[in-house]
Amino acid sequence: MLRVLLAGGGTAGHVNPALAIAEIIKSHHPDAELAFAGNPEKIEAKLIPKAGYKFYPIRVEGFQRKLNKKNIKRNAHAFKLLMSTTSRSKQIINDFKPNLVIGTGGYVAGPIVRTAAKLNIKTAIHEQNAYPGVTNKLLSKYADVVMLTVEEAKQYLSENREYIVTGLPVRSGFSKITKQEARAELGLDDEVCILSTGGSLGAGAINSTVLDLIEWYDKQGIKVNHIHSYGGNGRETGFEECLAERGVNLKENKRLIVKEYIDNMPTCMAAADLVISRCGANALTELEAMGRGSILVPSPIVAGNHQYFNGMVLQKAGAAIVIEQKDLTSEWLIDTVKDLLDDRDKLKRLSENAAKLYISDTNDRIYGALEPIINKL
Repeated sequence: MLRVLLAGGGTAGHVNPALAIAEIIKSHHPDAELAFAGNPEKIEAKLIPKAGYKFYPIRVEGFQRKLNKKNIKRNAHAFKLLMSTTSRSKQIINDFKPNLVIGTGGYVAGPIVRTAAKLNIKTAIHEQNAYPGVTNKLLSKYADVVMLTVEEAKQYLSENREYIVTGLPVRSGFSKITKQEARAELGLDDEVCILSTGGSLGAGAINSTVLDLIEWYDKQGIKVNHIHSYGGNGRETGFEECLAERGVNLKENKRLIVKEYIDNMPTCMAAADLVISRCGANALTELEAMGRGSILVPSPIVAGNHQYFNGMVLQKAGAAIVIEQKDLTSEWLIDTVKDLLDDRDKLKRLSENAAKLYISDTNDRIYGALEPIINKL
């Protein structure tokens, strides 16, 4: 029987691909046994059991590169955890007895995949970002199969092996609803629709500039539909209260949908003509799947500045406009949006180029990469 152990976590960007890969495997091998290893204090501890899979906890933390009193203490704790990861990885592997181990990034994937390889268990990894994370850079040297989301990631990895570009699986629901259906469901009209979000936690730089953008529409009488998710950051800074203080009436303006969290993202993105967003790999793949032009603001606090590299893949393809957070101003955002509103052909080209980047057969490519290993088990 096929028994697959998946490891990845720390963020939803590592967990969701692992869950998608699990579903791909189950679609071909319904009787396969699957389990996950992850950090009990991270998001995977909630998402994995909720999806119905067995969850093995293993504590791993990354090392802080910037040295100060606080980080030295954190690094000492991380080192202490690291010393126990090999034995814990062996415990998990001995208990579940996998014949295939798959890592999707994050510190937790390192010891699990590395230990499996040392025990001569077949291994595979999947890298979501254009600039590979530290863990996958190390694991790519000896994993049996290395899958990449984009071709650009190859330049940061060893040249002495084969890589398989598979794309990244998107959440169910994307590309399954038309723009007209989405707008009808949301109560929006046929005017241009903009979707802006900084993710579930929100992003202060996006919130503050979008606040000025919405005020600009309102004061100038510009007819634009706008959906904005302000996240936890916006809740703390009173995003809706700030709009009210500027005279923007959310109850009366039916073209504005402003909320803390968007729980119907496929519908909202289907309704949009333009998306303002961070550059997480999942978000960008969803933009490509839906064929939506975007203004991208990479998070400056992620490992290896990987969001910048992700965004530049789209900008170089003519599918997005990338602005680093340090350069983002309300004036720049308003001018850029105004330019796109005035030049609909330019906005259309962004969307068309985004759609050209989408790898529509990702699920088949992922299983195709794993199938030679599985057939030999």
